Amino acid sequence: MIHKPIYEPKGRANEYGSLACNIYSGCNHGCFYCYAPNVVKKTREAFAQVSNRPLIVESVKRQIEREKITGQLIHLCFTCDPYPAEFDTTPTREVIKAIKEAGNNVQILTKGGKRALRDFDLLDGGDMFGVTITNSGEGPDENEPNAAPPAERFKTLIDAKWAGIGTWVSFEPVIYPDFVFDALIDGRGVDLFRIGKMNYHASDISWAEFGARCETICKEHGRNYYIKEDLQNEMRKGSAK
Repeated sequence: MIHKPIYEPKGRANEYGSLACNIYSGCNHGCFYCYAPNVVKKTREAFAQVSNRPLIVESVKRQIEREKITGQLIHLCFTCDPYPAEFDTTPTREVIKAIKEAGNNVQILTKGGKRALRDFDLLDGGDMFGVTITNSGEGPDENEPNAAPPAERFKTLIDAKWAGIGTWVSFEPVIYPDFVFDALIDGRGVDLFRIGKMNYHASDISWAEFGARCETICKEHGRNYYIKEDLQNEMRKGSAK
């Protein structure tokens, strides 16, 4: 039994929400930029072995009842993906049910694409379904070899929008700035854009210029957006020069 599977995120993660839950141990999407192995102190090889956290569904139910958690938006997930590749995601469905039945909502962030569709019947306009997208490719991305193709993720996002579910996109990490600019201009099916940068890896992108351009596009096109603190810091440095 996990004593407190629902927790208050710290640092960068807190920008996404005040409560979160990690349903699995590890992630098998193989993204080169993933920060989570360092957070959980595992090698990338060990982290790629996904497993169920012991009694995660029962633990979530007990904590919600014990602490009377209600009226909250709970993020799924930070150190794993709620829809890992070739894995039984029944625990994700059961965790969502437990959270919703107690009067809460979920904020999902996934690279699982259409694997998430099975749970759309549990979600409504108070929930947020989000995808991380780094490019518009139709096929697998070598930077994220086992994640659903970016185009599939975007299609799933549109499906969520049509189902009356709140939608959002995480542009973090940013690998191709022009892709982000084009996506912000297009804006289809997205209720909220969260924009960051590339962390933990070197990049030759001028982050101050990138952030300023994103903000200009969002304002010009009336996008609902949030620029993450790391990128805001770069923008402040650029404006101070």
